[in-house]
Amino acid sequence: MTEPTPALFRPIALRGLDLANRIAIAPMCQYSALDGVAQAWHLQQLGSLALSGAGLVMTEATAVEPQGRITPGCLGLYDDQAEEALGRTIAGIRQFASTPIGVQLAHAGRKAASHVPWRGGGPLAADEGAWQPSGASPLPHLEGWQIPEELDEAGLDRVKNAFVATAQRALRIGIDLLELHGAHGYLLHTFLSPLSNQRTDGYGGSRENRMRFPLEVFDAVRAVWPADRPLGVRVSATDWLEGGLTIADTIAFGHELKSRGVDFVCISSGGIGRPRIPVGAGYQVPLARQFRAETGIVTRAVGMIVKAEHANRVIEDQDADMVALARAVIDDPRWPWHAAATLGAKLAYPPQYERGTPALWPGFGLAHAATAAHD
Repeated sequence: MTEPTPALFRPIALRGLDLANRIAIAPMCQYSALDGVAQAWHLQQLGSLALSGAGLVMTEATAVEPQGRITPGCLGLYDDQAEEALGRTIAGIRQFASTPIGVQLAHAGRKAASHVPWRGGGPLAADEGAWQPSGASPLPHLEGWQIPEELDEAGLDRVKNAFVATAQRALRIGIDLLELHGAHGYLLHTFLSPLSNQRTDGYGGSRENRMRFPLEVFDAVRAVWPADRPLGVRVSATDWLEGGLTIADTIAFGHELKSRGVDFVCISSGGIGRPRIPVGAGYQVPLARQFRAETGIVTRAVGMIVKAEHANRVIEDQDADMVALARAVIDDPRWPWHAAATLGAKLAYPPQYERGTPALWPGFGLAHAATAAHD
């Protein structure tokens, strides 16, 4: 009798895109672009992840305009040079991997113009090449950071048009899926959170007003993104701060997105100020569970999902429809292969690597027994 496929390895369809399993590789900033242009690092990094066995690989946060980069090293897709370079990277990967690839469209907002993490991550000084950040309101990310320029009507139009133009560039280079970055204290999140949005116009104040600009961006991108390709949003479900964004706010936002044709929502949290977040295994999964239950939207869970059994349980218990992994695949770029072996699922390997499968390599059990002994 054939054993049922573990929940983590069951396929899922998003519009016209069929994913082989429920594992996504989350966007992970690499801070290795030059003026937004992808380099050799991006080919090896994304190429390696495309061979991991995951159902979907996401690019890192990809800026829609130069001033929307977090750091000078952040990836962009806002001009012809950036488009050509990322297009060449994607074409190179597709010579050896058929894994669907998504792009996370992002604008750093008030967290722009900062150092890369290995240089401290703080704000750039003027003599270090800082540029003027923009935001929902003229409130700095943290004390000592630059005061962002509040986006006026022209600025809002500029940013919205930049999201649209970048989506069109992504389409030209053959991207399968788009995700708007509405989390982690970046621009769209700062409109949603009452802590960072203190506007007095139609884009601030009430929950309805605070949702207005992110929804306008979504509508504008959905209008140019093909009907058979998925469009999702990553959100911070809660700010973890008194007076901040709550899961109730995010569920209301989800209902609005659903009415506009969203295909999935990735549930993260935090990014505004310095909250005390109860980090632990699967600490954001309860947020995903509540969001999914109350909206009915395809939901992706993230946050300290490390073990195969845990990831499978998240799907099996219907806490989420997918999981997204980040640092777990930095640690183990073949995490999906190893998860399949642990759960008893079959996963296709590239033919060049078939000799490393559990069925053909007697050392597989020895290697992973040794790993387990050190867990």
